Amino acid sequence: MKQLYAAAGLLLVATGASAATQTVNCGRLLDAKNGTWRQNVSIVIDNGTITSVGPMTQAAGAIDLSRHACLPGLIDMHVHLTSETQPVVDSYRDRLTADPADMAFRSVKYAERTLMAGFTTVRDLGAADGLNVALKRAIQAGAIPGPRMFTAGKSIATTGGHADPTNNLSHFLSEKIGTPGPEQGVVDSPEEARQAVRARYKEGADLIKITATGGVLSQAASGQNSQYTEDELKAVVSTAKDYGFRVAAHAHGAEGMKRALRAGVDSIEHGTLMDDEVIGLFKKSGGWYVPTISAGRYVADKAKDPNYYSALVRPKAAAIGPQLQNTFARAHKAGVKIAFGTDAGVFPHGENAKEFGYMVEAGMTPVEAIRAATVHAAALLDQGKRLGAIEPGYAADIIAVEGDPLRDVKLLEQVKFVMKDGVIYKRL
Repeated sequence: MKQLYAAAGLLLVATGASAATQTVNCGRLLDAKNGTWRQNVSIVIDNGTITSVGPMTQAAGAIDLSRHACLPGLIDMHVHLTSETQPVVDSYRDRLTADPADMAFRSVKYAERTLMAGFTTVRDLGAADGLNVALKRAIQAGAIPGPRMFTAGKSIATTGGHADPTNNLSHFLSEKIGTPGPEQGVVDSPEEARQAVRARYKEGADLIKITATGGVLSQAASGQNSQYTEDELKAVVSTAKDYGFRVAAHAHGAEGMKRALRAGVDSIEHGTLMDDEVIGLFKKSGGWYVPTISAGRYVADKAKDPNYYSALVRPKAAAIGPQLQNTFARAHKAGVKIAFGTDAGVFPHGENAKEFGYMVEAGMTPVEAIRAATVHAAALLDQGKRLGAIEPGYAADIIAVEGDPLRDVKLLEQVKFVMKDGVIYKRL
């Protein structure tokens, strides 16, 4: 098993392999696909992969979770592990003084917090300077603890759009930095859109993230206007498919969602102002909705503090944030496919599981919310035969809690045990 040791206040992982064979005994085990409990179960693991799941045995050296409920490792489909929310004065200071290396070192603790919260897999939807790709590689190599990552590299925006890194900079700084182009994830034509997708492939991304509308936290006036033509969106999607990429589209405004869904994107992130036509397009296209209620709740609360966000951001946060939970309720009631996602980084990392409570408040059952973060998220990742369930052939990603999260889903905010790929990161 990898040796875990403390250094510089962080849990670091030495390179190595998980124990060849081990057994985990669970008092109850959630069958995530069927949404039912199995009682007194033994899970046998070989080199990080589950080989059998059956009646509990008394194998020598078994990991004893007989008083706990075991579930598959959770999956968050929308995080930003290389940054975290902070007051506007600190944010501007970082834009002027922080190097990519500074941000990379900070991301280590964000990744660890996420894993310790029971999220063994995440989809990171945008970072500059290749930071999320580098973080993914460091975790894969065993250099640092963190969740399994699927990364979008740099989000793709249009000029002035959400994810244009030069938004609201002074003319002096803009001239020094220069005009970003496809390599930096900023496009203004179908041809540039194709170039930006290919640049993400070169960067080492696993999927494509576009910002189809304005955003709340970008330093730009609108949080909802459409920011791509349909020709540009179709160029992104068709090129992405050539490279085997799925496409995730940040979108708050209805028109931007309609264009993105008609173009063939795989998921809409946030979806705040969706209308009945958008819901119909979701169901027609088979697209997934990733709601991020946690981010909406957080920014709405912080908008009340005149010193937290800039004057440009604060009214957007106050207008958009409070609507996400009601939008989720409508989409769920209408039968839109939903995968769990939080936008962690917009709020503090490690608090991802609060999303479960918000989903249940809005009408989901606890088991539906858990399925959104396991089997449904795995399906959107094209990992349905490897992640999201505890079955033979699946990665040994196992978490445990006390009590019954199908009765009280907030128990998932208190994960007691975390295993990823057969390696224990949090012990009882």
